[in-house]
Amino acid sequence: MKSYSVYILRCNDNTFYTGITTDIEKRLNEHNTSMRGAKYTRYRRPVELMYHESHIDKSSALKREIFIKQMKRDQKEALWISG
Repeated sequence: MKSYSVYILRCNDNTFYTGITTDIEKRLNEHNTSMRGAKYTRYRRPVELMYHESHIDKSSALKREIFIKQMKRDQKEALWISG
């Protein structure tokens, strides 16, 4: 059974990008080196993984991604500071 990761990246311009994946290392590499990375991060390289959490299914990961995207910047930063 696949597990899904919700992750937050800090981009080179100090903005954040939130996404989901089944392979966090592969996805981070794609964001930093290939055209398969998100359009948003392609122009803000290099990106750094700041936070990730695991979910047992895609549905819960997507719901959490949406929730995190609605958070304010300081709330997102608190995730990895307290984690």
